[in-house]
Amino acid sequence: MGALSHIRVLDLSRVLAGPWCAQNLADLGADVIKVERPGSGDDTRHWGPPFAKDLAGHDTEESAYFICINRNKRSITVDISKPEGQEIIRQLAADSDVVIENYKVGDLAKYGLNYESLKKIKPNLIYCSITGFGQTGPYAHRPGYDFIIQGLGGFMSVTGEADEFEGASPQKSGVAIADIFTGMYASSAILAAIVHRDHTGEGQYIDMSLLDTQIAVMANVSSAYLTSGEVPRRWGNASPIIVPYQTFPTSDGWMIVGAGNDGQYRHFVTVGGEAHLADNPLFKTNPLRVEHRKKLVPLLEQMTRKKTKGEWISLLEKANVPCGPINNIKEVFENEQVIAREVQINVPHPTAGSMKLVASPMKLSKTPTEVRMAPPTLGQHTNQILHERLQLDDAAIEELRQKGAI
Repeated sequence: MGALSHIRVLDLSRVLAGPWCAQNLADLGADVIKVERPGSGDDTRHWGPPFAKDLAGHDTEESAYFICINRNKRSITVDISKPEGQEIIRQLAADSDVVIENYKVGDLAKYGLNYESLKKIKPNLIYCSITGFGQTGPYAHRPGYDFIIQGLGGFMSVTGEADEFEGASPQKSGVAIADIFTGMYASSAILAAIVHRDHTGEGQYIDMSLLDTQIAVMANVSSAYLTSGEVPRRWGNASPIIVPYQTFPTSDGWMIVGAGNDGQYRHFVTVGGEAHLADNPLFKTNPLRVEHRKKLVPLLEQMTRKKTKGEWISLLEKANVPCGPINNIKEVFENEQVIAREVQINVPHPTAGSMKLVASPMKLSKTPTEVRMAPPTLGQHTNQILHERLQLDDAAIEELRQKGAI
């Protein structure tokens, strides 16, 4: 039994931040009902290729994007623009502990599904809204997209090669970090609200913003500016305060070297056959190496190109120099540590037969996470949920289907 096996979550969210939050709760045992539009479902179902294949090798309706954020959930299709659909949501909310939604500010109020409306029928409800800019402020009504938030929130200003390199420009991250971090913060906030409710009986409203989150996870970059008043700049894969602490080319790829002190630097150049670089008066200490990085780094790159990535990793690990390869995703899943940690799992799926998923990284000794269900097909559990939660019979469900409410 998961730690949250007593918690019921109604997930009205779509795309990434909200579903990521709901999946965290589901992995911890919560019963999560995912509400989707009849006929089309969550937009991410169609964000592909690639799509999962059925047993005949044909594409299913489950994109790889949808698959990564919707395990352990049950899917029900409901049209909230119809009065009957709104009533279904109200009844499901009254039977839930948590509601998660990421509609634009004010959209759900016109359907009577906003927090103020639902708390009248469920006073201790925990209601989490996730938007680009939050419920207040001049940008509140703007739609929020991860890429835009990465730029607006400062992340791209410190990501990408430094200006002195040819073709340098601001870069977004390879994954939607504003969305994912907002989902992570939202799940933490919901857990805190559950603890508060269990102590006091009070529900509450949670206002999550992608922009707020993006600025928060700038961490030491934001703190450095607030402390010094100096605007941080892009350094690519290098560190502004430690040299060498960056990527280096090898004869067959790239590696990372993080020589955080003078001893590690000496070991680095010694195993590379260039011990004289440790005694050079321009490079003997880290402050000197930072000052003269433009002279030093090209010399180090000449050195690192003489061996393969594997040879370097072996030598540097033996010399206790922090290092690592830059793996592609295939290499990631073939890594012995990744295999030992059982990061990849296989679960049964109604159309794909078996589906490969990434396991939750949360490893609890008493209440471990588990994958109870593969990501659902569209509306897979509609009848089951209406029977179980709303006690509707087959005739009532068919009437709702005829009206287009489900």
